Amino acid sequence: MHSKKVVITAQVFISGMMAFLMTGFFTILHLGLTSAMVDAWTSSFVIAWPVAFGFSLVVSPVAFMMAGRLVANRAPAPVE
Repeated sequence: MHSKKVVITAQVFISGMMAFLMTGFFTILHLGLTSAMVDAWTSSFVIAWPVAFGFSLVVSPVAFMMAGRLVANRAPAPVE
């Protein structure tokens, strides 16, 4: 397992990347590739990144628990 510092730093990067990609995708989806899109995307991203980071702090322990249980319940693959 990684240190708490590494996990938090990774969550900063992951939430930033996801907020950047998701806000970009939906801004382009709604506005198309226009000059107004860049301003709208920037505004959305500035709001979305801290929200995504906060949610990632809450959701991450639950996701790791679920993944751990799922992997632990799997039977090992037969060795040939």
